[in-house]
Amino acid sequence: MVDSSVVLFGQTLAYTFYCLAIMAVVGWFGYKVTTKGKGKVSNTLFYTFFGFLVVLGISLHIITYNTIPWVEMDLKRAQIEADKTFEITVEDHTFYLPAEKLMIECDDKVLFDVTSKDLTYGFGLFRTDGTMVMQMQVVPGHRNDILWEFKKPGLYTIRSTEYSGPKGIDMILKDVVEVVAKQEITN
Repeated sequence: MVDSSVVLFGQTLAYTFYCLAIMAVVGWFGYKVTTKGKGKVSNTLFYTFFGFLVVLGISLHIITYNTIPWVEMDLKRAQIEADKTFEITVEDHTFYLPAEKLMIECDDKVLFDVTSKDLTYGFGLFRTDGTMVMQMQVVPGHRNDILWEFKKPGLYTIRSTEYSGPKGIDMILKDVVEVVAKQEITN
């Protein structure tokens, strides 16, 4: 599974280029139709640019549709067995973890099974720089789980990503998920 920050960077570059190309065509078209005496825009040139943008846009979607890290795992979820499962309960604006620190080895497939006893909460995992790795909504009375594979070591913070009232702002467990290289976990 590719790290989501790498995917975000690549998609940011691709779609920025795409938007700049669209803006260039619109600017060129606007300039041509507002210039005195030269207001005619060649149909061939305009539709060539337009066709280029359509092909580019569709190509970007085809190329990036399966780069979202969790898509392939979700599509094959019925055949994947988790290496580790963490059952987490949320109640009264508090996360209750099965251990003080959730230890994970790189390349392990981890199932976060989160149960809410009272309200709708969010369950998000964040890097130390504050960027989000993944998140899901946690609804009482429903199955709320997410399967994730960690590719590189690091510390992660759990936060609620859903508004659950004024107390929800404090639902942060800093550095409680630790991903380590294989064979580093000692019991």
